[in-house]
Amino acid sequence: MNVLDTLIEKLLAEQPQYSEITIPYNMAEKKRMFRTLVNTRLPFAIDEGFLRMQDSYLQHELSEKGIVDIGQLEETQPRLVLWQGDITRLNADAIVNAANSAMLGCFVPCHGCIDNAIHSFAGVQLRLKCHELMQAQGHDEATGVAKITPAYNLPSSYILHTVGPIIQQNPTKEQCSELASCYRSCFELADSYDLKSVAYCCISTGEFHFPNRQAAEIAIKTVRDCLQTVFAIIEL
Repeated sequence: MNVLDTLIEKLLAEQPQYSEITIPYNMAEKKRMFRTLVNTRLPFAIDEGFLRMQDSYLQHELSEKGIVDIGQLEETQPRLVLWQGDITRLNADAIVNAANSAMLGCFVPCHGCIDNAIHSFAGVQLRLKCHELMQAQGHDEATGVAKITPAYNLPSSYILHTVGPIIQQNPTKEQCSELASCYRSCFELADSYDLKSVAYCCISTGEFHFPNRQAAEIAIKTVRDCLQTVFAIIEL
């Protein structure tokens, strides 16, 4: 039995309703089952043996995908890089996760959102850590603020989690301000940790339906303004 089979067995054993489920033979189906079980798993403790095996498996998967070195990416504007790809491969000091207000990651099996991908490839430790933060806070996360966690099995050091506005029709002025606050809050939190590089995703443009072009304009303007503010402080 390989590591992935053992991991799946342990996750299945946690839930009595899964007692009749068998592990598929096909490797792609095994990976999908593992991710499904991780996605739907509630944030409760798990033994160190599982974590060691999980970390080994996720690190192997990362090496197969390959790490993208942000130092090799070309700037499109001073201090800014535009890159399209899998954010879980970037070795930035921090990557940004477009979270929901529960802050526990996406529970939809193998969903295509960035929240799902980040939690899937970081490991179950991330949901447990987010659960601790939310229990201590005692209420859902507000729109436009940010929290920081370790990145666990990702090549970045940290993850900055922020909740963007949910758009029903056209963004209001308040929602545009909230989106700008997401970028600003992540920047300020990263700066407080003395982080030198942050990889932003396109916040709110997926499941939350913020128009792409307008969101990009807000993102660029906000981050550029933040960089100018930091430089001004340093020069003083």
